[in-house]
Amino acid sequence: MARSIRVRLNGTEREVQIEDHVLMLEMLRGLGFLGAKLSCDAEVCGACTVLLDGRPVSACTTLALEAEGRRLETIEGLAQEKKGGAAPPKLHPLQQAFIDNFAFQCGYCTPGMIIAAKSLLDEKPRPTPAEVRHWMEGNICRCTGYQTIVDAVLDAAGASGEPR
Repeated sequence: MARSIRVRLNGTEREVQIEDHVLMLEMLRGLGFLGAKLSCDAEVCGACTVLLDGRPVSACTTLALEAEGRRLETIEGLAQEKKGGAAPPKLHPLQQAFIDNFAFQCGYCTPGMIIAAKSLLDEKPRPTPAEVRHWMEGNICRCTGYQTIVDAVLDAAGASGEPR
């Protein structure tokens, strides 16, 4: 049965027609938001992480219906459009820190990593390295060592000094 839900998606009110069984990840990808990825399909890798009312959730196991009347944020919503719209958007400090610290290789897990890190910094703006590692435990990367990811999060928080 199709129904209409209203969701604040990346800061914009949207009305979306969905079936009851549709997962949040399917809804997002159907709307053209391709940053969240399907990987494990079991809520353990973090590649599909999005923010629902500011909290990280696995979009691969969360029903789209759960977004009804709530705020949903994806990696695409982090960059800020510049005035005039002609220039490329300004990257979020976390996005820039991941680039500056070489915190990704293939990039498949990067959107989920950045979204999870954003939720950490929103809750705790000056985390310790141990807090970053603990918070990021739900995100798996098969290409990099995790130290560059920790460094990027700390740089975005301004907690680690000079970028590497």
